[in-house]
Amino acid sequence: MHIAIISASVRVGRNSHRVALFFKRFIEENNLASVELLDLNAYQFPLFDERLRFQAKPSEKVLAFADKIKNADGVIMVTPEYNGGYPASIKNVIDLLYDEWYKKPIGLVTVSDGPFGGTQVMTSLQFSLWKIKAWVVPAMFAVPKVREAYDENGNAINKELSNKLAGIFMKEMLWCMEAKKRMEENPY
Repeated sequence: MHIAIISASVRVGRNSHRVALFFKRFIEENNLASVELLDLNAYQFPLFDERLRFQAKPSEKVLAFADKIKNADGVIMVTPEYNGGYPASIKNVIDLLYDEWYKKPIGLVTVSDGPFGGTQVMTSLQFSLWKIKAWVVPAMFAVPKVREAYDENGNAINKELSNKLAGIFMKEMLWCMEAKKRMEENPY
């Protein structure tokens, strides 16, 4: 199994990337799957004016990103909550693709500087993913006061609690990925 982790924030001083780094390390250290971090800050995509499948000459960078999403068995989206919503950078890549998201297990990880851990963003993100027929994994991982919970390198301040919660989240994520794989092998 292969998981792509999207680190959604492109903001200077971003904090959600800390949690993306944590999940990459957690998955690797526990041999749960192969994992790849897709950092939208590194991609620096322009605002797209059309879905990929309708673009006349998509860039190699865009095609490579789409291929990484398509070939992943599951995707973890790590996003901050900005004013109750998600950043334009994640909406941009969600809307860029369509077929690549179809029935793709998507795990949502949200963070905030405040006490609610980005839970407000989950509803709008779930709705956008539902509209494009992605499969949002029921377990979610919300991180309140992210700067107090993870350092810049993705190390959890309370490692025992973070590992416990990540284990619960990943169990559900992997279950959905395996279920999709089995359904594809035996559709009826």
